[in-house]
Amino acid sequence: MTAHSPDTIASVLAHADAHLDQSRERLFDLLRIPSVSTQPEHQADCVHAAAWVRDQLIGLGFDASLRPTAGHPIVVAHHSGPAGYQGPHVLFYGHYDVQPVDPIALWNSPPFEPQLIDGPRGKRFVARGAVDDKGQAMMFIEALRAWHTAGGGIPARLTLLIEGEEEVGSKHLEPFLIANAAELRADVALISDTNMWNVETPAVTTMLRGMAYIELTLKAANRDLHSGLYGGSALNPINALTKILGQLQDDSGRIQLPGFYDTVKPISNAQRAQWDSLGFDESAFLGDIGLTAPAGERGYSALERLWARPTADINGIWGGYIGEGSKTVIASHASAKVSFRLVPGQDPDAVMAQFQQFVHDRLPPGATVEFASFSRSPGIEVNTDTPWIRAALAALTEEYGQQAILMGCGGSIPVVSSLRRVLGIDSLLMGFGLDDDQIHSPNEKFEQACFHHGIRSHARLLAKLGG
Repeated sequence: MTAHSPDTIASVLAHADAHLDQSRERLFDLLRIPSVSTQPEHQADCVHAAAWVRDQLIGLGFDASLRPTAGHPIVVAHHSGPAGYQGPHVLFYGHYDVQPVDPIALWNSPPFEPQLIDGPRGKRFVARGAVDDKGQAMMFIEALRAWHTAGGGIPARLTLLIEGEEEVGSKHLEPFLIANAAELRADVALISDTNMWNVETPAVTTMLRGMAYIELTLKAANRDLHSGLYGGSALNPINALTKILGQLQDDSGRIQLPGFYDTVKPISNAQRAQWDSLGFDESAFLGDIGLTAPAGERGYSALERLWARPTADINGIWGGYIGEGSKTVIASHASAKVSFRLVPGQDPDAVMAQFQQFVHDRLPPGATVEFASFSRSPGIEVNTDTPWIRAALAALTEEYGQQAILMGCGGSIPVVSSLRRVLGIDSLLMGFGLDDDQIHSPNEKFEQACFHHGIRSHARLLAKLGG
């Protein structure tokens, strides 16, 4: 019997099935660690989560260690594969950090006390990080466990890179990649941090939007003012800021930054036809979140707007008095956070400059503005004509019994561009999340069926890549 014979693969899959409860409990152990990367009080929790992942990989025969950065540590683990291995070197990327849990009052259960509950699709896991990205990273680790235990050993040469700052823009990841490029260079990167088309239909993501995220603070008077004494004479920075931001888009949803669309390329007719064939129901998509009418740029289909057109969103705005009751004050300053989802071809640095120019051109007399950049990454389009994509589509089709599809994603995964730029490798984006998993929101969840199929799909993929 060879390492990749049908009998061996069947044994690996059977092990994954028989030990699903134990796989879930290991995930729950990781979910109990409140590794919120953006909050300093959870720094020790991030180290704890990293060490937990490292120890799991050591137990599977990996050479694994924690690597310090100026922020949270990165887990790096290596496995050489079976003796005489001649196949590709696969770099698996994931992250152990999670988003803050606010607003805590909207959670139905404590966010770091994972729950196994009934849902319309069967059992589901509820906890912060359930799907983004602890659950998806653990699918791969559990697939490795099944091969290690029931398949005669890990079937491919692997490097695992599990970081702790994805949710805060991966600020220290690219310097780490540059410093360790020789050690980390591989043939392809495998990432599970994306979605399926729906719970029955698996997908490989081939298009990601990028990100330019900026905070601005508009300042006027040197102190807060009484609105009765100064109203009508003194500039109100909240009024000024909201007026400026209100001009970001015109009535048709087109973004008004100078030069913003100059490098935006339309999708091909073939791509449009494929997306149209998916039968996306935008009314149902919006209805699930309590909305009845689509917004955004007119003249494009729903999937084009979600996957292939850039956006501008005000993510937060504040200033003045926001406590209980009234206080008649003209604030001295007002602030906002603004993000732009970018498509392939757009330069995040250029968009940052365009936005700053847009604000300066509309700044009223007597006001000043300061900017802080938090995140910037380009949009990515993955080459679909590769052996990695073909292997993933075959593994998913075998697992689900129907053809896997190629799809886009409106979100951003900055590491994809970093891996291409620094290591010269493309990424295979094979994820198992769903649109209603409530990532970054209260009551984040992960369907147990997706977790289970994800383990099995990764086990099948490892056989194909290793073979």
